[in-house]
Amino acid sequence: MSVSTWSLSVDDRERLIQAALSAKGRAYNPYSKFRVGAALLTPDGQIISGANVENASYGGTICAERTALVKAVSEGTKTFVALAVTSDVDSPISPCGICRQFIREFCTLKMPIILAPSLYVAGSGERLIETTVEGLLPHSFGPEHLEMPRKP
Repeated sequence: MSVSTWSLSVDDRERLIQAALSAKGRAYNPYSKFRVGAALLTPDGQIISGANVENASYGGTICAERTALVKAVSEGTKTFVALAVTSDVDSPISPCGICRQFIREFCTLKMPIILAPSLYVAGSGERLIETTVEGLLPHSFGPEHLEMPRKP
């Protein structure tokens, strides 16, 4: 899942990871005890973060990635440069299936996604998984497919 060509600067990558690490500290996770933080980078350099928010009715739970996207979109931001995701797990984790599809709705297939371990050391680049939307969700269905001609 590694991508070798990045349009993301090292400074932006580090800011994004740190924002995701910080966001997980705001998670509401009384049931799973599994904190997740996510952070989106916008083209103008703004970072929008989110944490998972659980609900006693488990289906009402929202993941950190969707929290960040919903916050951004509800404030009028629909274009993103990169996403970082982290948790309390020692190795990087990947977004769940529903989050992958949600990310696909608003992000380009080539957009970088950085998966960071819980104990990521700033500047090390160590143990990161760097991928793309397409890498997480190959052969995906997106908004452009709804515009394709249909046969009666």
